[in-house]
Amino acid sequence: MKLSIRHDTTYSYASDVCNSIQFLRLTPRSSERQRILDWQLDLPCKVNSQIDPYGNILHVLTLEKPHGHLALTASGQVEIDPDCEHEAGSQSPLPFLRSSHLTQASDALKAFATQQCGERRDRAALTALMQGLADHMPYSPGATSVGTTAIESFAGGAGVCQDHTHAFLACARSLGIPARYVSGYLCTEDETHLASHAWAEAWIDEAWYSFDVTNRLTRPERHLKLAVGLDYLDACPVRGVRRGGGVESMQASVQVHRQ
Repeated sequence: MKLSIRHDTTYSYASDVCNSIQFLRLTPRSSERQRILDWQLDLPCKVNSQIDPYGNILHVLTLEKPHGHLALTASGQVEIDPDCEHEAGSQSPLPFLRSSHLTQASDALKAFATQQCGERRDRAALTALMQGLADHMPYSPGATSVGTTAIESFAGGAGVCQDHTHAFLACARSLGIPARYVSGYLCTEDETHLASHAWAEAWIDEAWYSFDVTNRLTRPERHLKLAVGLDYLDACPVRGVRRGGGVESMQASVQVHRQ
């Protein structure tokens, strides 16, 4: 399956920003599941790429001149192997046993994980966990914010893909299963779901397997991976700091088409 992607992000500020630094994880890497045919970034200035501690392609955009807005565009074509259900790991999965502020497990989350999985630690058990979380936390745009933790969204019984993923990670790690946050894109006909997406990967049977709680999918046949990390903050496509600018507004447009 070939996918065509265009991701536009525009930041506008009430007054000029004096300077800013943006950390961009907007460039996917090729793997046995996805092959990057063409990819480019349209940015205000040239940047160099590097590899972050989780193996993601990272660009650091530094703007030292005053600016009233910032426009970022990522686009390209990717070929997805729909029959590839897992990916090998080039690094140890053990760091993904660590929890973070966003993925800390409460007693309620730990009990839920045990209830869904019992003594099993296999793909079937994690599929049951995925289905249970999807039932417990219906997809509800606006119910949470980017700072909502797994504990808060699980207690509230609602969330979006970020919350579903954080709750899954909290549960899996509480069971001793390495699990990581994945940011990327999803090709879908459902216009109520933004094509920019998040899901989880868990380390079982010596490989990384996908669990998309929001869509109840365990086959990543329509998913393009951008970055991985312990949580949203590690893997989000754009994250930065600025000095000045006052109130900020952000507009994002993501288009994913099957070719």
